[in-house]
Amino acid sequence: MDAILMLLSDPAAWAAFLTLVILEVVLGIDNLIFISILSNKLPPHQQQTARRVGIGLALVMRLALLSMIAFIVSLTTPVFDLGIHGAPDAAGRPGFETQFSWRDLILIAGGLFLLWKATREIHHTMDEEATGDALDKKGKAVLSFGSAIVQIVALDAVFSIDSILTAVGMTDEVPIMMAAVIVTVAVMLFAADPLARFINANPTVVMLALGFLLMIGAVLIADGFGVHVPKGYIYAAMAFSAGVETLNIASRRSRARKRAAREAAAIERDAPTR
Repeated sequence: MDAILMLLSDPAAWAAFLTLVILEVVLGIDNLIFISILSNKLPPHQQQTARRVGIGLALVMRLALLSMIAFIVSLTTPVFDLGIHGAPDAAGRPGFETQFSWRDLILIAGGLFLLWKATREIHHTMDEEATGDALDKKGKAVLSFGSAIVQIVALDAVFSIDSILTAVGMTDEVPIMMAAVIVTVAVMLFAADPLARFINANPTVVMLALGFLLMIGAVLIADGFGVHVPKGYIYAAMAFSAGVETLNIASRRSRARKRAAREAAAIERDAPTR
């Protein structure tokens, strides 16, 4: 208890906590997009439950991993090396490497899964027989509840390990990590339903989100091979794309309102006078 009170009275601990929450929220965006896309493929009465179960399992998984900090840190220890390295960069580090740890293998597997899943969803979206709902080919749910939860759990595992390793790099205090994870998951839980509704109501946003997943999958694979892409570039690109799409949505809505106003005016003008 005394240790907790000391942390609460330490400004450096609060600074680490707030910084970690911001980082974890940013890192959780891609996980939340994936959960939203998958849950929208379920029947309407199961969608909110799937989102809550998926986010709840993410919380349980991250807290469980935090209780095994020593094991998680050991995941970065190389387990085998193929002996292939890229040309050194300006800092003398190889452009890529084939010295793999368990973390690298998990990231590569998660990245491949995201590439496969996002590509499959893009095929569904572009199918000329689709009904107009980008996640539903024939007006019915195309995913079972159990299948959605299994896929969410699989990606939760990948993102949770990355999240915990980020937390370990920020602070050595496990209570701070746990508090930051709980706050982050609470934010995700609050944002999940609005994000899912927004994605479902705007099919073009679905395609943009799938593009994000493709990019994230490629970055995970690159990270597994030792090619570390600065996260700031990734999230800046996502923010720019989201901003452009927001302008497009606003423009479409403005045109729709003007068209509706012209049609209403035409109907009123052509109506017989009484």
